[in-house]
Amino acid sequence: MVRKSAKKKRTEEYKKHIGQVPGTLVYTGKKSDKDFHLECFDYTKENIEESILLNIEDVINYKDTDSVTWINVDGLKHTDKIEAIGKQYDLHPLVLEDIVNTTQRPKIDIYDDYLFVVLKMLYYDDKENIVIEQVCLVLGKNYVLTFQESEGDVFGHIRDRLRYANGRIRGLKSDYLMYALIDAVVDNYFSIIETLGNKIEDLETELFTGNAREDINVEVQQLKREILKVRRAIFPLREIISRIEKGEHRLIYKRTITYYRDVYDHLIQVSENIDIYREMIWSLMDMYMTTISNKMNEVMKVLTIMSSIFIPLTFLAGLYGMNFKYIPELEYRYGYFVLLGVMLLMFVGLLFYFKRKKWLR
Repeated sequence: MVRKSAKKKRTEEYKKHIGQVPGTLVYTGKKSDKDFHLECFDYTKENIEESILLNIEDVINYKDTDSVTWINVDGLKHTDKIEAIGKQYDLHPLVLEDIVNTTQRPKIDIYDDYLFVVLKMLYYDDKENIVIEQVCLVLGKNYVLTFQESEGDVFGHIRDRLRYANGRIRGLKSDYLMYALIDAVVDNYFSIIETLGNKIEDLETELFTGNAREDINVEVQQLKREILKVRRAIFPLREIISRIEKGEHRLIYKRTITYYRDVYDHLIQVSENIDIYREMIWSLMDMYMTTISNKMNEVMKVLTIMSSIFIPLTFLAGLYGMNFKYIPELEYRYGYFVLLGVMLLMFVGLLFYFKRKKWLR
């Protein structure tokens, strides 16, 4: 019943866009209870102003300034406010539609005055369940807009670098700021990959030692789904960085291309690890099936040995249990004890034979 309800809910999410006019803002995420929040960092090499914007109209004040501005928007459920920001920054309606569509595949759209990038931010919650949150970035001449479903992200150290002028971020343009944000997301992928690797190694050790739990197959399946989710979220990002790296847009300066190339190298490394873990998880499935088969073989071996021992004994018992009148041994005074002795010798002899063949431990 729960599975049918979940399937129905997913189907309803897919149907939200059906029949809508292109550019219609329909939020498809699951964080409908989150508040709207505007965070602003406006800075030059010498100064920085950090503030929380209370009014949507205040956003336009940072569009054409000599400083660089990062405006972080939390709360995609509030489509009317997202649309208002889009109008102030002349964002295409299809861009705004993609911002609130949280099932959007990672991509890059190039416009005359700005770049639009969609990527996936990955992290683990307290129960070590993987969480995939969409992050959209709009790069303008002197600003970067980021859109998230809710508060909480991997950009904490970027904020600190801006506040305390660490590194070169305060001395470069908005294209470097976008690089720093993307790099923060990509760097967090390594922690995801490390956690996945530890999970796989633990399962592998458990299977190798022969102490696998009965429900380990469920855990292997869950881990396989996690890897597929991570792969689907990360692999398209290589194409995005590759297009940025080619320097096809005037907003990306040559001095920043090297940094984007470094992000591309990190993505290649992450992608290779994902492929390795994907192969390992398939090997774990094969290993699990082999373990199950070996356990079944052990059971069948024990049953076969027991059958091999009792078949001749059953034959003798059946032979002398027949109702014929003239069976020579029936009249013998010690015939019963002789038969028991012969059966005992056969039993011990077969056990010795199986032990010698190392069929018994």
